[in-house]
Amino acid sequence: MSKNYQELVKDRIFIGGAADAKDAVDTEQIDLVVDLRAEVTEGEYEYLRVHSPIVDDSNDQQDESVKKAIDQVVDAYNDGKKIYFHCAGGSNRTGTVAIGTLLSLGKADSIAEAEAQATSARQKINVKPALKESLQRIFPDA
Repeated sequence: MSKNYQELVKDRIFIGGAADAKDAVDTEQIDLVVDLRAEVTEGEYEYLRVHSPIVDDSNDQQDESVKKAIDQVVDAYNDGKKIYFHCAGGSNRTGTVAIGTLLSLGKADSIAEAEAQATSARQKINVKPALKESLQRIFPDA
């Protein structure tokens, strides 16, 4: 079976789009799904879901919402959980949180290195300039 989601951190953190969350939960025995979509707030889910919205294409700085999402993923990871996080299509917001997660976990030393690792895992990652600027403010030494 072909998977439409990818493994960011071996056996622990998976990334993709919203449409693949249930498949990832079932296949990988995911403990927590972090939904980054601001446009979807409520719904019925057959899995544990945390809503951590990041507004796509916003002119406002997203630093607080980006940091909160990264912290939720890292905290769950540090608690031994398997995590899947996603936005709508799994490219901009998912890529942003993937980069921040890799930096927070010490798996990359710079934003460029983390972005290369994330893109290697999921080719469609394409972080827009506004969210990349948020990462630069959150990780000023990276």
